[in-house]
Formats: sequence, C-alpha cells, structure tokens
Amino acid sequence: MRQVSAGILLYRRTASGTEVFLVHPGGPYWARKDEGAWSVPKGLVDAAEDELGCAWREFREETGFDAARTGPERDLGSFSLPSGKHLRVWAAEGDCDAGALRSNLFEMEWPPHSGRARQFPEVDRGGWFDRAAALRKIAPGQRPVIESFYAAFDGSAQARGA
Repeated sequence: MRQVSAGILLYRRTASGTEVFLVHPGGPYWARKDEGAWSVPKGLVDAAEDELGCAWREFREETGFDAARTGPERDLGSFSLPSGKHLRVWAAEGDCDAGALRSNLFEMEWPPHSGRARQFPEVDRGGWFDRAAALRKIAPGQRPVIESFYAAFDGSAQARGA
C-alpha cells in the first residue's frame, strides 16, 4: 500500500502579487541547506484519517498556526514524490506571521552513533515567497506543486479579469 502525505499550500495576495507559505525542515541535516530544501507543510495520512483533515492537522503541528482562511480550499491534486510517496495538496487563501512559527518536535540520535537522543523542531522556520523564489526554495520533488498552483491561480485570475 502506498504512503500518502497531505498538505496545505497557504497563499496570500499582496500588492506585488501572490505569495505562498513554505516551511524549512528542522534538524541538523537541513541546518545549512536552503534552496531546494523547503516544503509545503505536510505529513502522513493516518489509516482512518480524512486527507484534508490530515493536511490541516499537519499544518497546525508544523507551524503552530490555525491559519485565518478567507475561502474554501482548492484541491491541487496528488503528486508522486521521488521517495515513492504520494502528496495530496490543497491551496487555501489565508495569512500567518512566519516569524511566529512554533513547530512540534521530533527526536533522533545526534550526533550519529553517539547514543544520545536529542529533540529538534520538525520545521525550523517558515516564509512567504513569490513564484520565482518559491520555485528556487521548494524541494525538487515538490516543484510540480508550485507549478500547478500558479498555473491554476493564474488561470482563474485571468478568467476573472484580474
């Protein structure tokens, strides 16, 4: 059975255009990585869990935010990741203060082979990015999510005459 992760791509409209909210993974492996390391807030769907419910649960766990939404979620679809997992993503218009992010923690042995367990935030920071920056920051396997979002968003904006 394939593993499915679900996530929320929060977006906001600004005077300069549309920005998306991405998160940077925490822990020592990611500490010095930036471009190509960011992600949509996401996580594994539990067996009896609704995918959209999981996406919002993971968003809250990874960011500490109950984002103030300004409309319904838009299903961006399911994306195959290089790991073999499938990522189901919804776009939701809303806002949050990236500087106030507070993530849940995970535990791992660090340094490797030391026998010592340490806790790290699952996400160490979040940020708002325009299209060009988001395409640079996002992990390569999730790039189709950003491309799909902007293709759908640009199309709906043009259809409204915006």
